[in-house]
Amino acid sequence: MKVLVVGSGAREHALVWKCVQSELVERVYCAPGNGGTGGMARNVAIGAADVVRIVDFAKRERLGLVILGPEAAVDAGVGDALRNAGFNVFGPNRGAGRIESSKSFAKALMKRADIPTAAFEVFTQPAPARDWARERGGRVAVKADGLARGKGVIVCTTIAESDAAIDAMLVESRFGRSGATIVVEDLLEGPELTILGVTDGKDLVALAPSRDFKRAHEADGGPNTGGMGAYSPPKAVDDAVVREVVDRVLRPAVLELSSGGDEFRGVLYAGMMLTAAGMRTIEFNARFGDPEAQVVLPRLQTDFVALALAAAKGTLADFPDLRWSPQPCVGVVVASANYPDDAMVKTGLQIRGLAEMPPGVLIFHAGTRFEPGRGLVTDGGRVVTSVALGDTVAQARDKALAGARKVRFDGAFFRSDIAQEAV
Repeated sequence: MKVLVVGSGAREHALVWKCVQSELVERVYCAPGNGGTGGMARNVAIGAADVVRIVDFAKRERLGLVILGPEAAVDAGVGDALRNAGFNVFGPNRGAGRIESSKSFAKALMKRADIPTAAFEVFTQPAPARDWARERGGRVAVKADGLARGKGVIVCTTIAESDAAIDAMLVESRFGRSGATIVVEDLLEGPELTILGVTDGKDLVALAPSRDFKRAHEADGGPNTGGMGAYSPPKAVDDAVVREVVDRVLRPAVLELSSGGDEFRGVLYAGMMLTAAGMRTIEFNARFGDPEAQVVLPRLQTDFVALALAAAKGTLADFPDLRWSPQPCVGVVVASANYPDDAMVKTGLQIRGLAEMPPGVLIFHAGTRFEPGRGLVTDGGRVVTSVALGDTVAQARDKALAGARKVRFDGAFFRSDIAQEAV
């Protein structure tokens, strides 16, 4: 069959890489793709949220499966339009995708389904939001309700910080319409955990657990980003923890969506915090995480396209158990100077060193493109993810860091402490 992966990040590069390994696949396309996907698939110059052109392309190429990568494609209704046209889609409809595109919708769903999460309130006016945060000494997380590319959360530990965060969203409109409504919730503390559940709207199977690192700088300093690295499996996370997340978080969320008429077919991301009081749900995403996909997919030994097709067709109950590599995997993101401040990120910088990778290092491209006469140049904040498997976390980490050091462009930076906790 022919497969289309929608999106242009490192997550989509990892998905393309996995798809080309499948015996079920004749050809892989990526829309719009990047400088890395073009080396193993055919890039198609169609935006991830361009519903009409994606459907037209699917009809013209008679696609057997479409995999939705980014949240923008889900929120635009790409899945709805493709399913209405009779295509198999690995990715939810827009209604089910509200579990990511609206933080207030997700928190209300968690409350109805008794999913463990932080105490919260929803606000559209700054004064009551400030009062609620002040009652907690400013120790809150302030979240833009809508999509903000992983950067719409401000973690606060003082009243001055919570006041500033609330004003940034509700007064200064720094997040535009996405921040016109905000969720303010109690600050959670503890190690984070990501569990990805592949579901056909009824049945669900968990993928290998992972942990990502959202802060821009070493020792979890600096602003939140879309993710600076990840590893799988995380320290001190066993099968019992995964089962608890499946039983208390993922399955209840899927059932609650279904009861409201929003069947979820695709991968549901549960972002968790392992607090002293027990696990709490931070967020849901309606797609693979990035950089989690880059460290989970290399460990998956089952045919991913067969798994995605079963979810798309609603036949997951008959799918055999997943097979996993026992080797851990570590991914380190190499980013542009000033990331995550997109307005300050320079693009078009020549990238060197990708041909010098140590053995066993995978490079998944994100913000890259080919420029005539210059070769590969930067095209975004997160540029590539250096990924490696190893017999131990320490070995995988050393290899991934060695790969990251080889990537050279003006202002390149990465966190050297990714997965250090497990070494």
